Amino acid sequence: MLEIKEIKEKNIWENFLLQCEEKTFLQSWGWGEFQKMMGNKIWRMGIFEIANGKLQIEDLIGVALVIKIAAKRGTFLFVPHAPTVALAKVGAPSVALPVRRLGLRSRSYFGEGGSFSEGGAKEGGPVNRKEVLNVLLTKLKEIAKEEKASFIRISPIWQRNQENEQVFKKLNFRNSPIHMHAEVTWDLDISVPEGELLKKMRETTRYLIRRAPRDGVKIIQSKDVQDLGKFNKIYQETVDRHHFVPFSEDYLKKEFSAFLPDDQVSIFLAEYKGEVISAAMIIFWSGIGFYHQGASSLKYPKIPASYYLQWEAIREARKRECRLYNFWGIAPDENSKHPWRGLTLFKMGFGGYKKEYVKTQDYPLSFKYWPIFFF
Repeated sequence: MLEIKEIKEKNIWENFLLQCEEKTFLQSWGWGEFQKMMGNKIWRMGIFEIANGKLQIEDLIGVALVIKIAAKRGTFLFVPHAPTVALAKVGAPSVALPVRRLGLRSRSYFGEGGSFSEGGAKEGGPVNRKEVLNVLLTKLKEIAKEEKASFIRISPIWQRNQENEQVFKKLNFRNSPIHMHAEVTWDLDISVPEGELLKKMRETTRYLIRRAPRDGVKIIQSKDVQDLGKFNKIYQETVDRHHFVPFSEDYLKKEFSAFLPDDQVSIFLAEYKGEVISAAMIIFWSGIGFYHQGASSLKYPKIPASYYLQWEAIREARKRECRLYNFWGIAPDENSKHPWRGLTLFKMGFGGYKKEYVKTQDYPLSFKYWPIFFF
């Protein structure tokens, strides 16, 4: 029997996600706090598989951050990169990841009352994703009715394959006319030695990383929110070059501020001749480094500052004991003219592998949805 309850405690939420294999910071506690800063109402929902008639922390099998979006064309509920589901029922063995930078208690992955600790745990069975999605959808419909939302939108964190796509189709979801977040990402395993990482890179990438400091490029790592002004200055250049909808400086500052209290974010600035010519906001969360926001200038096109900056961000992620580095979105293979094609080749040069998620799914609840879908 599955039951869904709102989770109010940060340590329960973060520690569950710590032992999930497939996840992104869009389900983190910090991202929820950021949404609240942006004026959005949120719910942190936990899905529990009740074994003995009484809900317990160790029965948690999935989570979903739900965000109410009041857009110009209508109100909807948005679930980014979720539901995040454990590979097996809570209590099954997992890979231990560092928790010292999360501000969480490390003695037990579920804090007070939890039975899933580093010393071992009871065995758990496989999680039925269809059942998880079904119980989540039922709850989302209830919230949508209360909040007068015209549809539900989910950007799944599930691998793109026929089986997972059918789960949504059978519940009457439909492909969204737009995507909200990355649906194809580029990931790099950084748990191996630095020498091996360099060896697996494209030869040109490796050469440019080594050349940049000789050219006089300096990398500065900052936790000062005021440095986002330097980032934003060249961010606008990047927007014009790659043709994407920009975030406001206020948005960037609030995102940075949401992750700063737990030391989960840094600004990286690449300077050349006293000027910032490349910059990035990197989020370090739950054992993964995320290259979420980036910017670069073409004033010195022959200076490989961005390559050096990414390498230093990867090295910082390794210092924080992250096992993965997520370069975030890349262009789909089938579109050779995609505006992100050059950026994609840049990211792929560091080595790694592609992940494709089920496309963003919509669940219409009102006739008000259809003008949004068609226009």
